[in-house]
Amino acid sequence: MQMAKETAKGMHPAQGVHLMAKPSGPICNLDCSYCFYLEKESFFPARHRFLMSDAVLRAYVEQNIRNEPGPEVLFTWQGGEPMLRGLEFYRRAVRYQRELGNGKIIRNALQTNGVLLDEEWCAFLREAGFTVGISLDGPREIHDSARVDKRGQSTFDAVMQGITLLERFGIEFNVLVTVSNEVSRHPLEVYRFLRDNGLTHIQFNPVVERTAGAQAKASGLTFAQPGESETSPVSAHSVAPAAYGEFLIAIFDEWVRKDVGSMFVMNFEWALASFMRLPSTICLFAEECGKALILEHSGDIYSCDHFMYPQYRLGNIADADLSKLASSPQQRAFGKSKSAELPDYCRRCEVRFACHGECPKNRFMKTPQGEPGLNYLCPSYKRYFTHIGKYMKGMAQLINHGQPASLIMQAIKGPLAIRLNPGPR
Repeated sequence: MQMAKETAKGMHPAQGVHLMAKPSGPICNLDCSYCFYLEKESFFPARHRFLMSDAVLRAYVEQNIRNEPGPEVLFTWQGGEPMLRGLEFYRRAVRYQRELGNGKIIRNALQTNGVLLDEEWCAFLREAGFTVGISLDGPREIHDSARVDKRGQSTFDAVMQGITLLERFGIEFNVLVTVSNEVSRHPLEVYRFLRDNGLTHIQFNPVVERTAGAQAKASGLTFAQPGESETSPVSAHSVAPAAYGEFLIAIFDEWVRKDVGSMFVMNFEWALASFMRLPSTICLFAEECGKALILEHSGDIYSCDHFMYPQYRLGNIADADLSKLASSPQQRAFGKSKSAELPDYCRRCEVRFACHGECPKNRFMKTPQGEPGLNYLCPSYKRYFTHIGKYMKGMAQLINHGQPASLIMQAIKGPLAIRLNPGPR
């Protein structure tokens, strides 16, 4: 089974530590109502210029290359909207990468809303070999339910125009669908829209955010921090606990019968890796986390994209070494807590091998036995991984016997030289 092209969200290389950069911080030209990062602007002074300096850029390039033990180095650029930093910034970044590359293969991934893409940008992205992740939530009405500009106006046409440019310039790209409460109601409509428009590499990310308490609101925050009171209600845009699983299952059931080998859904490929007992390449489903750090425009390094709060600041790239920050007691404890704090209810779960409790930021529920630390999306993942188990085992057997995973579609219709056993191992 061909693995989908990487996006800039949530991925990390098999070796080393991944440091994702935010060259314009939380600043964005859109006003997506479910975005958890826009409010981070409140952590900086008024009239602050959210521009990564040349000194921080060069330090990022140098340290990211030096601290990657493998032959390839991945640079990911995110925001906010990272394109707001300007094209010349990225041209300098590529020059520094070539100057400091030390013979390594350099890869760049840019996560964007796509609105600012034009011919000049696309010519650069193609020449520099960037992979692009572009956000699109489905057909116009669904996409525009949350993804609007600063005037509250539609962004659908601008995003589709950006996609047309990426295709015309031959730039590899993925589509990132953010599964909000609204999007979760339309699984097949969203999936078929993407497929019918030739968008073959896609990823579905759930919205899970809680509203801030009084103290956090006083600091200018809308969403609760990880670890805040379990009584904080989820936001109106958050997907329901079981709805994300039903969303994935509806799409999976169509994909596994019609589209294996022609549509590459990263969620399904992550699951296949788990059923093949391969190491997870995404922090969400790794047994431990802590290897996917973020670099703010200021040079400050934080434990994780979802933990960009003062107490999770590790240091600044101007005066600290990335490897030392990543191996510091603070960060090691952060990474190991994902496994160490897993409730007994999860440890006994038959699909733990595929989930590992998902992201710690979402563990604000209680188990049926009253243990704290259950993931909000537990009903989704238990149902989803159980449902797809027999198909994933079948595809794993096919691959292990040197056959294409797409033969699963024939196996569903009739006998093949493999047996589809129910449930995960």
